[in-house]
Amino acid sequence: MGRQAAEPEHRFGASPSLTVGVEEELLLVDDRRGLVAAAERVIDDLDPVARSSVSTEIFAAQIELKTGICGDAGAAATELSDLRTAVRATGVGLLGAGIHPDDGGESQLIKKPRYEVVKEDLASLLSTPPSGLHVHVGMPDPETAVRVANAMRRRLPMLASLSANSPFRDGADSGLASARAAEVRAYPRFEMPREFRDYEEFLTVADQLIAAAGVDDYTYLWWDVRPHPKLGTVEVRGMDVQPTAAGNAAFGALIQALAAREVERPTVSDLQREALEESYYQATRYGLEARLMVDGGEALPAPEVARLALAEARPYAENLGGAGSLAEIERILVDGNGADRQRHAFERGGIPAVLDYLADATAAD
Repeated sequence: MGRQAAEPEHRFGASPSLTVGVEEELLLVDDRRGLVAAAERVIDDLDPVARSSVSTEIFAAQIELKTGICGDAGAAATELSDLRTAVRATGVGLLGAGIHPDDGGESQLIKKPRYEVVKEDLASLLSTPPSGLHVHVGMPDPETAVRVANAMRRRLPMLASLSANSPFRDGADSGLASARAAEVRAYPRFEMPREFRDYEEFLTVADQLIAAAGVDDYTYLWWDVRPHPKLGTVEVRGMDVQPTAAGNAAFGALIQALAAREVERPTVSDLQREALEESYYQATRYGLEARLMVDGGEALPAPEVARLALAEARPYAENLGGAGSLAEIERILVDGNGADRQRHAFERGGIPAVLDYLADATAAD
C-alpha cells in the first residue's frame, strides 16, 4: 500500500518555523442575504493574483479565502481584507457565520472530481454549507508537528467557546452556540484525533484510515487539528468562521502563540480524550457559558480558561509580532462571542436583524 499519508514528501522545515496562515470559509449571498450559488463565477471574475488565493468548497454558495505564509496575524488580516474586497467587487455579498441563519437560497453542490468523492461518501449529510476557520502554523520537523498537534487538542474546547458563531439554523435558535459543529459532527472523519506517540504512528493511523475510507490521501481526514505534511504545518480547524478578517486573524495570533509555547515548553497533560471531547461538546453547546476541563481534573468557566490561555500566549505573541491582534480575543471575553451577538440582534428584530448584523459586520473589512 505504501505511505499514502506521507506522499508527496513532507515539507516540514521548508519554510520558516512558526509562520502563520489563515483560511476563512465565507458564504456568498445576494442583496436579500440569501445564499447564491456563484462561487465558480466569482472566482472566474477575479484577477489572477486574487484568484490564486480563493478557492471553491463543495457548496456553490461558499468560497474559501487563503492567506500566504505570514510572519504575524496583522499581515494575515490585511491579506484577508484585500481578498474580501476583491470578491465583493464581483457583485456578491459575504456572510461570516458558521452556517446561514435562515438557510435561505441555493445550496447546490459544485462538480469537481474531489467533490464527487465527498458527495458519494456523505450523501444527504450535505445539507447546508458549514463555514469554518482554519489556522496553519509552520513546523520545523515532523516530530515537533506531532507534539504540537497533540497539545493543541486540549485547546480545542476553549477555541470553540470563543469562536462559536452559528446559533441559528432554518430561521430558529438551535439551542447551540455552534450549530456548525453539530452539522459537521455528522460527517465521517470530522473529530478530535487521538494523541499520537510520534510521526510514525500518525502515518500508520492515517494510512489505515485512508484505506478504510477509500480516499486518496490524508486531506480527506478532516480532523479538528492535524499535522499537514504537504504544507509543513499544524492545522487547527475546529472553529466557526468570524464575521471580520481581523477576528479570524486574531485566532491565528492566539494559535500561533500557543504553538510557539509548545515548541519551547512542551505541555505534559493528564486530560484524556473522552474528557476533552465532552468539554468540546459543552463549548459548542454553551459557548462562553460552558465549563471546560483543565489539567488536574477540574472544570472551569470558559472565560477563565481563555484568560489563562491568553496569559500563556501573550509573551510569545509579542515575540512573533501578533500581540496587537489578541485584542480581538479580549473583546470577545468582554462583549460576547458571535453566537451572543447574533442572539442580541435577534432580540432586536428577528432573523432579518441577524442577517443585517452579519452582513454589516462582514463588510466592515
